[in-house]
This record gives sequence, structure tokens and C-alpha cells, in this order.
Amino acid sequence: MAGVVWAMELRHETAETFQHYVDLTDARMQSERDDPRRFLYLDSLPDKQEQAMLDRLRDGQIIAVPMRTTENGKSIEIPGGMVHHWLAIGFLPGVTLRQALALAQDYPRQEQIYGPDVQKVKVIAHDGQHYVVDFRFYRQAIVTVVYNTEFSVDYFEPDSTRAYTVARTTRIAEVENPGKPDEKEYPVGNDHGYMWRLNLYTRYEEKDGGVYMQEEFLALSRRVPAIFAWLVNPYVRSIPRDYLTGFFVATRKALTAPAATKQE
Repeated sequence: MAGVVWAMELRHETAETFQHYVDLTDARMQSERDDPRRFLYLDSLPDKQEQAMLDRLRDGQIIAVPMRTTENGKSIEIPGGMVHHWLAIGFLPGVTLRQALALAQDYPRQEQIYGPDVQKVKVIAHDGQHYVVDFRFYRQAIVTVVYNTEFSVDYFEPDSTRAYTVARTTRIAEVENPGKPDEKEYPVGNDHGYMWRLNLYTRYEEKDGGVYMQEEFLALSRRVPAIFAWLVNPYVRSIPRDYLTGFFVATRKALTAPAATKQE
């Protein structure tokens, strides 16, 4: 499979069109976050579907669904790029909003909780509810890829039962020969194109004896050439779903372990 992968440069029109997609998505999400009746994905579902999802969540399931932002009812095509847009939601029984936020902001623990996907974490700056954090990500799918990333993260608390975070990458650099003496970074935006942009949007709502946690994953990668698309795309598109599922499982384990639930 390695023979089908090669370096390419992130074009201006690709980045610009993706940012337009992000702006439209941000507008939709902000309207939901401003309305307690639509705060979570399931709030907008018909009653029977909402109840069925609640039953699954309380039974311990993690639900991940593909998302798509449209403009005037039409798909937004990204020239030279592919959007990866997923949403996942899970329930953290017996957990408070304070505990969930405390874990999210406990960056030094995240290597332990979310490894091996997260290999290194370092807080670069912290001012109130704003953080700048360096993450080193590892992912093995078709090929093994390591990234050095910088995120700008902001936390918001509309009321005592709801909170949300917005995390945007300000820098993504693919690492060449990770862990070896000749390790170095590819030029930003001129690499294999597995991940050029990544935004993570998380919402928390405390009710029903726990916390509902929802995360929306929005990323940009290179477009796979048509001759390989049938083989590569199923794997590429599964990565966000697998990441989100693993993230939720690890978060729930960290928060619902006996030692964790004793702390406020």
C-alpha cells in the first residue's frame, strides 16, 4: 500500500474552501449551543428516535454518525481535498460536569489516558478558559503516521449543567522517521496529506444521573486519486469513527473508575 502514497502540497483553494465549510459548520453549531432545547444532537430528533438513542446511550453504547454541511441544500466540494466530518455521543454515568471538565483540562494525564493515539502533551499557554496545547498524535491505519500539532482550545459554560469546548489546530506537521535519530518534520502543508486541518468540538450536559458528552470531528485531508479510491477511502473514512469511539471509551473509563468518582 505504501506505493500508492506520495507527498503533495496543500493548495490555497483547498484550504480556503475547507475554511468556508468550517465557517458554515461553526454557524450551525453556535445556533445549537445557544439553544438549550437543541444543545445535543439527539435533542433535534423525533421523539421516538430520541428515546431510542437515549436507551442505547444509557445502555453504554457509543453512537457515531457521519455529518455533512451543505450550502443552499448542495454539497460543498473541496478541490483537491476530502472532508472528514463525524459526530459521536456517549453517556458518562455517575459523573458530574465538574469532573468531566476537570479531566478535559488535565492535559498532563492525557498521554496516559489516550495513548497510544496521544503520545506527548504540553501546555504552551494558559489564560483563564483559553489554552494553547501541543499534542503529538500517532495513528496506524493503512500506514503509520505521527503528527506534531498545536491546538488553540477554548472552554465555555453557558450555565451550571452545560459546557462546550472548541479546539482548532493552528499547526499540523507530519513527522518523518519518528523516534529515530534522523527524525524531522515535513514542511507544514507539504507532506503526505493525511491530515492538513483538524477541529474538535465537544459538548457536555449533566442530567439523568451523569453527563452526556458529544464530540464533533472535522478534518481535512488530501483527495485520494480515483484509481485507488475504492481501496483507500473505506479505511480513511473509518479513522475518525475509530478515533472517536476510542476517545469515548478511554474518557468513560477514566471518569467512572472508583478512584475517579470519589473526586469532585
